Amino acid sequence: MTGKLDEWFTIQRNAADLERYPGLATRRARLSRLARMTRHHRQAIIQAIQTDFGQRSEAEIRLAEISAVVDAVRHARWHLRRWMRPRRVSVPWRLLPAKARIMPQPLGVVGIISPWNYPWSLALLPAVDALAAGNRVMLKPSEHTPHTSTLLAQLIPQYFSADELCVVEGDAELSRHFSALPFDHLVFTGSTTVGRQVAKAAAENLTQVTLELGGKSPAVIGADADLDQAASAITFGKGFNHGQTCIAPDYVLVESRRLTDFIKAMSRAIEHQRSHNSRDATAIINPGHQQRLRRMLDEACDHGCRVIEFGDSAPTLIVDPHQSLEIMQQEIFGPWLPIIGVKDIPAATSFINARPQPLALYAFTHDKATQRELAHHTRSGALVFNETLLHHAIPQLPFGGVGESGMGAYHGRHGFERFSHLRGLMYQSKHPTTRLIRPPYRRWLLKLLGY
Repeated sequence: MTGKLDEWFTIQRNAADLERYPGLATRRARLSRLARMTRHHRQAIIQAIQTDFGQRSEAEIRLAEISAVVDAVRHARWHLRRWMRPRRVSVPWRLLPAKARIMPQPLGVVGIISPWNYPWSLALLPAVDALAAGNRVMLKPSEHTPHTSTLLAQLIPQYFSADELCVVEGDAELSRHFSALPFDHLVFTGSTTVGRQVAKAAAENLTQVTLELGGKSPAVIGADADLDQAASAITFGKGFNHGQTCIAPDYVLVESRRLTDFIKAMSRAIEHQRSHNSRDATAIINPGHQQRLRRMLDEACDHGCRVIEFGDSAPTLIVDPHQSLEIMQQEIFGPWLPIIGVKDIPAATSFINARPQPLALYAFTHDKATQRELAHHTRSGALVFNETLLHHAIPQLPFGGVGESGMGAYHGRHGFERFSHLRGLMYQSKHPTTRLIRPPYRRWLLKLLGY
């Protein structure tokens, strides 16, 4: 399979060299085909994802997998003409009457290694941005969702030639070979541990990387927060995809004096959002992840943590777990939700800053001073007030991490520019004044530069 991988890369590299700047119509046509493929085969997509998970909410698939891709294509097609247009920038007065522009130029061939938790959208959303930027795309979907991976491999050749967009299937060994190819840009979504390996392999070729790595995203409950509204949003964020979301709230920090009231609010929110229709439930992806989650919960129970369970399809609350426990050291990626009492917002800020920078930070407060404090004194991929998850649905916002939660960002124009070379253009006039600063240097020039 590695021989085929090299062959496809060569095909795409040759095509990128032959057509270095695809026009607006070509790019829009490719994007339209991607959306059409997703719309026309939505039932097959739903079935494949549900088969891979054992059970996955159809509503969540339509929201997070199908609509997400179609909406991203619509946004890109609508704005593409403006994104492609060279931008005029100012020129220092000493260089006038020269003109300067910034021209987005395709990078060439973009590689994408996508994860299993959203196996359709997280494979194709970076592809939308890369195709909009005029690139060729090679996609390596996750081996943990084989039915969705196979569906991608079957459908994409029906809509794209191999020199535009192609899919390679395989295990972790193939992923290692894939990440070692001399791409012009490589996108990886997954764990921090594997992300380091991908970045190391890409560095051998000086390949640019975008790493979306997750981490432990906290939720902070402000002193003025409406506890029921906060609990509702956190329950949604933790319950969606059964907690298997890179930006799901991973733990909650709340003032100790409000801890009991917040737990009661969480209980009400969980009961309110609980569905008694089994078709709305989502399963943990495989036995290995089920065992990992069970080990986390058993360890918390063994250490005397208060554990509040609401049933198989609902979040489980773990109250004030010790910081040495695995549930507080590792990204949970499941329905467990630690709730930790702190003194106040400054204490919550210190707690967050003592840990690796998260992919998202959720804060429930309408107090402007508190919002400023969190904005100025914490670092995270995104800072979201009074909501969870849904910043991902705003195409004008960059999506990505910082530090151990990732490198680089994409979505919308940010993705277009991430997968472009922003080439500087300078146009000198027929009668340039810059001849005055060329040798031999005159005394008046030295005085002018004397400041």
